[in-house]
Amino acid sequence: MLTKQQNEFKIELKHLEDELLIRLSAAEGNFLGDMELVEKLESTKTTAAEIQLKVVEAKENEIKINEAREHYRPAAARASLLYFVMSDLSKINPIYQFSLKAFNVVFHKAIGRAEASEDVKERVSNLTECITYSAFLYTSQGLFEKDKLTFLSQIAFQILLKSKEIDFMELDLLLRFPVDQVYQSPIDFLSVQSWSAIKMISSLDEFRGLDRDIEGSAKRWKKLVDSECPEKERFPQEWKNKTSLQKMVILRALRPDRMTYAIRNFVEEKLGSKYVEGRRPDIAKSYEETSPATPIFFILSPGVNPLKDVESLGNKLGFTIDSGKFHNISLGQGQEKVAEETMEKAAELGHWVILQNVHLVAKWLVTLEKLLDKYSTGSHEDYRIFISAEPASTPEEHIIPQGILENSIKITNEPPTGMLANLHAALYNFDQDTLEMCAREHEFKSILFSLCYFHASVAGRLKFGPQGWNRSYPFNAGDLTICVNVLYNYLEANTKVPWEDLRYLFGEIMYGGHITDDWDRRLCQTYLEEFMSPALLDGELSLAPGFLAPPNLDYIGYHAYIDEMLPAENPVLYGLHPNAEIEFLTVTSDNLFKTILEMQPKDTLVGEGSGMSAEEKVKNIIDEILEKLPEEYNLLEIMQKTTERSPYILVCFQECERMNILMREIRRSLKELDLGLKGELTISSDMEALQLALYYESVPESWTKLAYPSTFGLGHWINDLLLRCRELDMWTQDLVLPAVVWLAGFFNPQSFLTAIMQSMARKNEWPLDKMCLTVDVTKKAKDDFGHPPREGAYIHGLFMEGARWDIQTGVISEARLKELTPPMPVIYVKAIPVDKQDLKNMYECPLYKTKIRGPTYVWTFNLKTKEKPAKWVLAGVALLLAV
Repeated sequence: MLTKQQNEFKIELKHLEDELLIRLSAAEGNFLGDMELVEKLESTKTTAAEIQLKVVEAKENEIKINEAREHYRPAAARASLLYFVMSDLSKINPIYQFSLKAFNVVFHKAIGRAEASEDVKERVSNLTECITYSAFLYTSQGLFEKDKLTFLSQIAFQILLKSKEIDFMELDLLLRFPVDQVYQSPIDFLSVQSWSAIKMISSLDEFRGLDRDIEGSAKRWKKLVDSECPEKERFPQEWKNKTSLQKMVILRALRPDRMTYAIRNFVEEKLGSKYVEGRRPDIAKSYEETSPATPIFFILSPGVNPLKDVESLGNKLGFTIDSGKFHNISLGQGQEKVAEETMEKAAELGHWVILQNVHLVAKWLVTLEKLLDKYSTGSHEDYRIFISAEPASTPEEHIIPQGILENSIKITNEPPTGMLANLHAALYNFDQDTLEMCAREHEFKSILFSLCYFHASVAGRLKFGPQGWNRSYPFNAGDLTICVNVLYNYLEANTKVPWEDLRYLFGEIMYGGHITDDWDRRLCQTYLEEFMSPALLDGELSLAPGFLAPPNLDYIGYHAYIDEMLPAENPVLYGLHPNAEIEFLTVTSDNLFKTILEMQPKDTLVGEGSGMSAEEKVKNIIDEILEKLPEEYNLLEIMQKTTERSPYILVCFQECERMNILMREIRRSLKELDLGLKGELTISSDMEALQLALYYESVPESWTKLAYPSTFGLGHWINDLLLRCRELDMWTQDLVLPAVVWLAGFFNPQSFLTAIMQSMARKNEWPLDKMCLTVDVTKKAKDDFGHPPREGAYIHGLFMEGARWDIQTGVISEARLKELTPPMPVIYVKAIPVDKQDLKNMYECPLYKTKIRGPTYVWTFNLKTKEKPAKWVLAGVALLLAV
């Protein structure tokens, strides 16, 4: 601004000089007689002196303004930090797009809202806080619940890194948490994973001696570990004096399931409690920020429709369907033209338009973007657009144009969580009239309530991940309401309640129509067998422990019964063990940290304090892996050791072959990347992907394609690979079946289990297609066996999730709290003819390779149970090969 003024002064002086020169050159003879010229000389002199004064004054003002500007720099720096955190959110989900233009509007409104103050420092502090909170509210209303904490944590960490309140090496440790060594825990209340994590952090200066202190005063640490809310407890000994971030590092080792709560606490302590209140934004409040150029964009979740919210706001403000000022268009084939005409009319007359499900008309979205832009200026001031769309399931399928997303106020609508909210929501689909519509009132009302509980259970179970359902399904209110219509028709047409027909229709057709996995189908059927039986009508059926099916009540009475009688939220309400909550929270926390790590600016994270660049870090990892990687198996040499080609020996050969292919790719890709980093090869996109994976200490995709399913991080994965090689080394030495086989060590465990059937079929001359496997869980550990059995095989390394194996009684039992995946003893597996198998008091237990379940299914083992198998089905009990 001042420089511009100075330039103007210079131009004016130059102009005066030029004018004088022209006059002087034009003057003839004695130019002192030219009065006009003399006057011009005089005025030029005066003007030049004035300009000289103004220039000095301007320079002084510039210094003062620059000083004042410096005071406000922290607020500007905060705004810039927030904008870059916001724009990074598109890495999580491409539907999270924010433009600088939209952010500027939020920024200027925040400046207007900030509290005034005479004191500059206080004013700047008020501005910074108001900008931060406004940007937080504006952004988080358009994020799904699971991503809100990621955004909030990233804001907090970036602000604290900038103000040097936290050390980014410690933040890097918290986010990466590279635990590979598996130490046996000397303390009964800490798992192998927790103790390994404690050993890992105890090797660092800030945490030295932590392992000794935990062993030395186990009682005090046990109190912390067993606490309901360990994140709020005081730490024992001098560890209570550690910084909040250091305490989070320790807590991640001891109680990884509580980390989402610990981060909330951390943010509350550093930024203030209003950031973690988690109130849902009011649509009326969001509406105040809209304009003809700023639509509201609803990001949809299954089973939620924002139309009611928009309609009720319209009713208050006089935009209703009856008055003709509100237009609701549900997009699909042929509706595009209607939408275009309606938008034109609405822009002219000042109406509201809601365009629902725009993701269904991919080709029209470019036209929509142009129309929104066209009517954003020059339209009636009351004209408003509301848009709704489902987000794409993968970034590649994302189709909503950037322009639409960037200029909109985004709002997420999510279904309720928790049994209480879900059960009320299920019942809200009906009313008193529904309850009275059937002649057989008692039966209809009882089964309707049971259906609502069933619906709330199957929908609520989804949050528990693979232990809830193998795959995710879009169960919705339509499934429930159509089941109630079917129920009404069947009760009206039959004198007896056709339980079996109803269960079949509900479980195989209405809800089963979504289900694509056989084990999930069994779960759905089991729920219905438990909830739909004559005991329901006698008032003797418990829908969950401590929650009896209600007596005959009216509509308001049912809602009141839920509020009074339903126990507090707990996995037990869904038939699961309380441990399912711990597992679900641990996975959520791990995913949160992984996402935040990937959002960190890559160069600063490594470069600043560690003295090591990102490339050097990757180079070290390459060297380390290449050093550990064993030689490939010489298949020719191994095959020459015996002429026998029994099923077991063939499995051994196949495993060696697959291991060679994997190790070859690991060695090839690492050496190639190494040459790329040295500058001897051009870096390709594959090399770049490998470099990024190694940097984040995750397993590169080019390796996982050739490997076995695994959920491990890079360090743990490499150790696991070496253990598998060691197992193969032992077997290939003399090609004799090991005394106890580590089933998880195979690429293809099915082939080994099939080999057991094949070798016994040959020996006993049984037809292979009429055989099955039978398992006998022994009471012994791996080291108690010196040689393999005469027929079949001993296997070890299995874990149980959802329950535990009781060695004394030899049956499945209730899991112990916090023991998420107790190991199984050695299992003796052999084959028998199908008609000889004993299915009485047995639970058909699926065996999976990893906790992801679903596609990693291996086999079904029949395990003895004294309880009803239904209990273990609802608890999601399974055997796993790796945890």
